Amino acid sequence: MRVTLEPSYVLHSRPYQESSLLIEVLSRSHGRVGLVARGARGARSRWKGVLQPFRPLLLSWSQRGELGTLTAADQIASPPALAGDGLFCGLYANELTTRFLQRSDPHVSIFDRYRQLVSELATGQTSQPALRNYEVQLLQSAGFGLQLDHEHGTLEPICADAWYSYVAESGPVRRELEADRTANLVSGSALLALKSGNIEERHLKELKVMMRSLIRFYLGDKPLNSQFLFS
Repeated sequence: MRVTLEPSYVLHSRPYQESSLLIEVLSRSHGRVGLVARGARGARSRWKGVLQPFRPLLLSWSQRGELGTLTAADQIASPPALAGDGLFCGLYANELTTRFLQRSDPHVSIFDRYRQLVSELATGQTSQPALRNYEVQLLQSAGFGLQLDHEHGTLEPICADAWYSYVAESGPVRRELEADRTANLVSGSALLALKSGNIEERHLKELKVMMRSLIRFYLGDKPLNSQFLFS
């Protein structure tokens, strides 16, 4: 199989053999792909400085087995200026994408959402709403869609003024705030905001706690390396 000029982003790279790189790529039409960039670490490599995270690229490669061989890489726009919290969030999103998506499983909507996320992180504004929206869509694409509009086990719609505990693989269960002060509860208004994508600042803390708990549940015992950067 030969792929030509595929819109892509580099999610991760590591040294491979003597002078090459093994890169994990998020491509628009082919999903996550593992590629060998031969000689990319050489002093005279044509790809020197190009195969970097967050840069919009057009990649070409040939592939027979699980790994493809990179044949061309062109940067199509200036790289976004990610720094500080935006950079940390971008690295987190890259690792999350690598962990949740299987290779060669296309998700055009995730690619488009990722491109939007990178653009939003580059603005220097609050990154958490964009990150929460990306997490929700990524979980859905991986087969772990969240129930955000009605209670688990009932047809009762989520009430903005009520409080819930979100149970992984089930959904939100209504709780009494006074009786569950030690529990990590999330408000109905935050759940509805997460569903609509219009997250307000007052929702950020509770949604961050909820999403971290769910992601930890689905990923299992192996922690995300990028979360240590936030610490």
